[in-house]
Amino acid sequence: MNLFTPQIARELQLAPQAVEAVAQLLDEGATVPFIARYRKEKTGNLDEVAITAIRDGLAKAAELASRKDAILKSLAERNLLTDELKAAVEGASTMTALEDTYLPYRPKRRTRATAAREAGLEPLARLLFAQGEDDPQAAAAAFVSEEKGVADVEAALSGARDIIAEWISEDVKARQEMRGVFVRFGRCESTVVEAKKDEPEAATYQDYFDWSDSLRSVPSHRLLAALRGEREGYLSVRIRPSDQVALLTLRRLFIKGEGAASGQVTAAIEDSYKRLLGPSMENEARAMLKKRADTEAIAIFARNLRQLLMASPFGARAVLAVDPGVRTGCKVVALDATGALLAHDVIFIQRGADQLEKAAAIIRQLISKHSPLAVAVGNGTASRETVDFLNGLSLDIPVLVVSESGASVYSASEEARKELPDQDVTVRGAVSIGRRLMDPLAELVKIDPKAIGVGQYQHDVDQKQLRESLDDTVISCVNSVGVDLNTASPRLLSYVSGLSDKLARGIVAHREANGPFTSRSALLDVPRLGPKTYQQAAGFLRVRNSINPLDASAVHPENYKLVGQMASDCGCTVSELMKDRSKREMIDVNKYVSGDVGLPTLNDIMAELEKPGRDPRPAMVFFAFDPSVKTMKDLKTGMTLPGLVSNVTAFGAFVDVGVHTDGLVHVSQMGRPVKDPSQLLHPGQAVSVTVLDVDLKRNRISLALAKTKKDCPKNDAPTDAR
Repeated sequence: MNLFTPQIARELQLAPQAVEAVAQLLDEGATVPFIARYRKEKTGNLDEVAITAIRDGLAKAAELASRKDAILKSLAERNLLTDELKAAVEGASTMTALEDTYLPYRPKRRTRATAAREAGLEPLARLLFAQGEDDPQAAAAAFVSEEKGVADVEAALSGARDIIAEWISEDVKARQEMRGVFVRFGRCESTVVEAKKDEPEAATYQDYFDWSDSLRSVPSHRLLAALRGEREGYLSVRIRPSDQVALLTLRRLFIKGEGAASGQVTAAIEDSYKRLLGPSMENEARAMLKKRADTEAIAIFARNLRQLLMASPFGARAVLAVDPGVRTGCKVVALDATGALLAHDVIFIQRGADQLEKAAAIIRQLISKHSPLAVAVGNGTASRETVDFLNGLSLDIPVLVVSESGASVYSASEEARKELPDQDVTVRGAVSIGRRLMDPLAELVKIDPKAIGVGQYQHDVDQKQLRESLDDTVISCVNSVGVDLNTASPRLLSYVSGLSDKLARGIVAHREANGPFTSRSALLDVPRLGPKTYQQAAGFLRVRNSINPLDASAVHPENYKLVGQMASDCGCTVSELMKDRSKREMIDVNKYVSGDVGLPTLNDIMAELEKPGRDPRPAMVFFAFDPSVKTMKDLKTGMTLPGLVSNVTAFGAFVDVGVHTDGLVHVSQMGRPVKDPSQLLHPGQAVSVTVLDVDLKRNRISLALAKTKKDCPKNDAPTDAR
């Protein structure tokens, strides 16, 4: 059994056998999506969230164990390790408890207490700390020594207090008690740096010039904003309880009476808190709050990213895509059903009647030649004007507005240069817009998630934690949808369970050299792709038109024989079983339960036979902005407008109403009490909003949620896709 299984099972409240099964599978190289999808019997049907928590818990436990080993080695090398200390180190259940145990023994820079010990004052400190001495001055007189640098009685007492102050700051119980005080009574306070108060940039943090909130309840976005202001030099942030409460707690722990020696200890307590323990606890509190805020902000980012990646795809259908522009014109591209570039041109729609006529002719010619089924328009500058122009042409195909956040990042990337080596960045950007409509997931994975614009303080949070969380989100989405082995880009393939960047490039290179894959098993012909990798990846890859119809489904190859037996028992082929519902209804899945395959897997197989390779993403729906509202000047207080949620944060949601500036629906304006806006809204969601205020000078729009647009009218395609 894995050493950490019992602890993680307790922490996550999961069955130990399930945790152990996950630990073993991870040790064998299995990925989270593979375990969640194809090893349900072993894990007790745990989902990706639970499996990820186990994985992270194992990593955290291993880190703690590694730190314990390092500490024990350090203590042994310095001849400080006793049986009692070893037991305390090995028994520490958290990193905080471990570091508290180690703190008194940690190698440290020279301190005032160090100097006092070197002057021989530790016995005096112990005498005073015991608080049984009635005459501290008389006791201190015995330690006066010019040779040791102790000039007089006060110097001796001062040195002894320095030693006591360090003892207090390193006392395990004191640190535990003070953590509780900070959590219960601590406040986050920020004040403006007077020297920078009048600088224009300081206005960004005006709400934090004199701000205070409880440490227990401070919102993550407010903390991150205040810390950013401090980092940029405009604010000073303090995170502490009142000195009175903190000192009262320490006196209760260390003061034993009211004698003269207790007065010396009281002075040492005040010094310790001011100089050592208080700053140490504040640093811990900062780190704790920052970690909590990071976790909340990253969770919001990951939820928003998931919604974008799992947005409705237009599908493998030819499209025309337009990247709007004014000065340099609108770049237009025609893409086939696979997303390949067929043609490109430039139109100008704001340079007079002649240019408009020419632009109309170009659009009609491209549509006539390439037969696109929709026009995708980026939502940047001149987007509304471009949409109006196209709608005025009566094209008989829908015109759809697509978010172009991050398109410029992609167009200048190495991947874009490899995909479209002969095109400039403007053409690549337009191609990306068109492909986003066809398959948001396949295109957005090519862009750094931080460039997509759905995060909250993404540059302020722990970047390693952010990257890991977003990678997990992308991996989850990609494997949930499945990937077409013969059309996927190297980047998309690299997120498939078990595949690395190098293997993904190898698969594409093999495909280009040998033609499309004719089966899943042909993957084994790819250099350096062995059986273990094949096992992890195969179920998430789709091969359309394979001789084996199961290759286009999520049924894993390891279960092909089982499905074949089902078909044989029904007196038909696998293909007939997949097409004929009456044949499938003849199957009693209980007859096929075995040691390796249980009802969870069998039920998944039956669902897949009914809808092979089904796409879990929702179908597209129609959406249109209010045609009478095109700029902020058109907005009036009290207006009710359709909009699309562009981003969700802890304090509210931003909604695009078609005027180039997103409006904010504050969490207090959502129609009902909501603690977490993401429980109600998600990026790409159609909503109805009421205009509360329009601030043209500050370029801000305040909105209230009127109602969510959950049941938009269904049709072949939307007039806006996010």
